[in-house]
Amino acid sequence: MEYKDLSTNPVNVVLQLVGAKWKLLIIKELLKKEMRFVELKKKLGCTSKVLIACLKEMEIDGLIVREEYDVQPPRVEYYLTDIGFTLRPVIDSMQKWGKEYKRLRKLMEIYK
Repeated sequence: MEYKDLSTNPVNVVLQLVGAKWKLLIIKELLKKEMRFVELKKKLGCTSKVLIACLKEMEIDGLIVREEYDVQPPRVEYYLTDIGFTLRPVIDSMQKWGKEYKRLRKLMEIYK
């Protein structure tokens, strides 16, 4: 996405870049380690078409790097850029909030 196409609203910028479910899950996995396409696909359980589209968009947006190795058989790995790693607190906050939400919903069910 071009800089000029980014929203003026900071929350919308985040949604523009990682608002898709799969992009956040890709980032979550790549925060742990660099991964090959097949590893990501297996971990996420999404289709190749969806994963390819997300990875291409994230590469264009400067969140990940696609590194090709000149070996046989061909090998490609994906990893987060420095900008991509700055999403760690966002992912951590989402995980924390998700756990708390589930805890509160469980309490609501108990007290019904």
